Amino acid sequence: MYQTLTNKLREALAAHIQEKYAVESPVTLSRPPKIEMGEAASPVCFELAKRLKRAPRQIAQEIAASLGKIEGIQRVEVAGGGYLNAYFDRVAFWAGARHESEQGVVEHRPEKIIVEHTSINPNKAAHIGHVRNAVLGDTMARTLRHAGYNVQVQNYIDNTGVQVADVVIGFLRMEERSAIGVKILAKEPRFDYYCWDLYAKATHFFEEDRVRAAKLRGETLRAIEEGRGEDADVAREIADAIVSCHLRTMTRLGIFYELLARESEILHLHFWDAAFEKLKKSGAIQYVTSGKMAGCWVMPWKEEGTEKTLGITTPDKGSTEEDEITQDKIIVRSNGTVTYVGKDIAYQLWKFGLLGKDFHYAKWKDAPEGKVVWATTSGRWRAKLRRAGSDRL
Repeated sequence: MYQTLTNKLREALAAHIQEKYAVESPVTLSRPPKIEMGEAASPVCFELAKRLKRAPRQIAQEIAASLGKIEGIQRVEVAGGGYLNAYFDRVAFWAGARHESEQGVVEHRPEKIIVEHTSINPNKAAHIGHVRNAVLGDTMARTLRHAGYNVQVQNYIDNTGVQVADVVIGFLRMEERSAIGVKILAKEPRFDYYCWDLYAKATHFFEEDRVRAAKLRGETLRAIEEGRGEDADVAREIADAIVSCHLRTMTRLGIFYELLARESEILHLHFWDAAFEKLKKSGAIQYVTSGKMAGCWVMPWKEEGTEKTLGITTPDKGSTEEDEITQDKIIVRSNGTVTYVGKDIAYQLWKFGLLGKDFHYAKWKDAPEGKVVWATTSGRWRAKLRRAGSDRL
């Protein structure tokens, strides 16, 4: 519908200019930076000013005053030094868009488009900011579907991050619960809110002793990443239960997903290992041997136009702590755990088919009624089902 109206506007302006000034001039249109400035704008009067030897704003005023009614265009106004800004008749616009939809005018396109949105850390309930992002993502997905695209909505689940580790520490170290106790509590309908409160308490607990915090977080993160022991079991229980809470929240808003891409599988299926080798081989990341980032693998920030790499120490090049700057992005911490950025790089490489690997998939057990939601998995029995072709995305 937008294209239909802009074509009408372009044709009307060109015909009016030809009739009024006996001049043929191509009419270009663009979207103004703000909706308050209309839905379409043309700089055609600036080109006319060169040919008519007159001020562009004066020409724009003449055209706006004499253009006449254009179907679907509410008004045309002069802006700036001589722009013509058009405001659509919005009632007519949406009526036309609805008619096109009902008539099946939309052309179906074969391209598959992935819209990834929401991506709430599975350690707490969704707050208004998360809901806002989900609404924006859902709006984009609906718009693309209406335009005829094959859209798949994905929700990235950061289930191996620091936030989840903090809640694990809260349950096992602060509240001294057992894994069975956490599993029973996770069945409560407001478990996500309970974890939210516990996460806040854990934050204060860590502030009391930063050395203790670093040690606990490092140990817990490593266990979660490796899928090892009670810490990993509790992390999995917490994250899966809270994701189900998030799905129920979004269902009440009419927001749904086709795939939950879980970060844990990026590690367990060795996506990260493959990405790590690619990053090292390409030189995109470097190992730091001294300073605050000693022992880390870092993606360096380079000064534009120079070969200088800041914050990196190599065997033949010295560095001081003063050289290090915040733009240098840590990919692997000195304790061997991978940052969110590192895992996300592996995820994006998978999206572009650059890892030579794929996830295994299973249906999410707590999907909204009447909906099928798939999730990535690394379980062996799921892998067998996938090879048999009976449980594949």
